[in-house]
Amino acid sequence: MAVPARRTSKAKKNKRRTHYKVAAPTVKFDETTGDYSRSHRVSLKGYYKGRKIEKAASAE
Repeated sequence: MAVPARRTSKAKKNKRRTHYKVAAPTVKFDETTGDYSRSHRVSLKGYYKGRKIEKAASAE
């Protein structure tokens, strides 16, 4: 089994980890509701691409 020859320093470890970051979510302005919402998702008021989305009827 391979073993590291030396301990990884804090600076070296932190330099490697600088690229492990979370991207900010993509937000767009919805002209129908006047709110900001995430792309490709139904807004909180139930609009998607300018149309009102209704709940699907149950199968029963």
